[in-house]
Amino acid sequence: MEASLMLHVLTHNILPVFSMLALGFLLGRFGKISRDEAAAVNRVAFLVLQPALILPLIASVDLSAFRFDALVIYALCQTGTFIIAFVVARRVFGRDTVESWLLAMATVFVNSLLYIYPISTLIYGGAAALPITAIVAWDASVTFAFFIVTTDLMANRRAKPMDSLRRVASNPVLIAIVLGSMANLIALPVPEPLLTAMHFAGAGAAPLTLFALGVILSSHAILPTPTVMAISGIKLLAFPLLVWAALHVAPLPEDWNKLFLLNSAGPSGAMAFALAMLHGVRTDAIAPVIIWTSLLSLISLAALA
Repeated sequence: MEASLMLHVLTHNILPVFSMLALGFLLGRFGKISRDEAAAVNRVAFLVLQPALILPLIASVDLSAFRFDALVIYALCQTGTFIIAFVVARRVFGRDTVESWLLAMATVFVNSLLYIYPISTLIYGGAAALPITAIVAWDASVTFAFFIVTTDLMANRRAKPMDSLRRVASNPVLIAIVLGSMANLIALPVPEPLLTAMHFAGAGAAPLTLFALGVILSSHAILPTPTVMAISGIKLLAFPLLVWAALHVAPLPEDWNKLFLLNSAGPSGAMAFALAMLHGVRTDAIAPVIIWTSLLSLISLAALA
């Protein structure tokens, strides 16, 4: 990519989205927004805005246009990378099981919905960004649900099965995933007034979540420890390299190869951090991983886009 075009993509499409995370981080560092205030904003975004964004997206996505072979390859790359990261965190750095699980999650659960999706839509438009929509649908309906359930079960091993089931069943994001999937599968149209309300609310999900995340992360040390460097390296180098190699084995359309690689090079998703906070897991490594992958992915995303 020409340097001028790369700079244009960086300044016009990537940095405007990243700016909400950076703004939250700066305001948090200077004490203008407290952690409690950010946590309240994040809770509203999680309970109300993210479900409103996810449900119509899953309900309306055209599954017939998906390249499921590409999704299978991507999922296999996620699985392989996750296993490597988990072993590194658990065996090499001696992190406990749940923290290692979430650190490994941070290497494969990219901030697709709230970061890569709006960036790709800005660059290519909604229709051309179909491969990113496919990954968002996959990660939202399968990957995210998997980590919500497994982390809850691992962190609450002494809890009664029915208690865990109630917590999982009452998760608003999971409810939105299930309802959106059912509406899609049975071709049930979402009522227009409800769709308008969800689009109105869902538009605030990405900026508010990124802003709140920036504030919350600002209270953590960002010094890259060996654990942080290793997990960030697996996320930013190993995972995209594996995706690139795997996608070129099969004869896939160039736009699917390009956008799947773009997504794999994105920063770690915030949900690993959110799940760690929810279950009382230490975040001294998870938080810096999100910060460093967010920063270091700026140039790679501009180059790949």
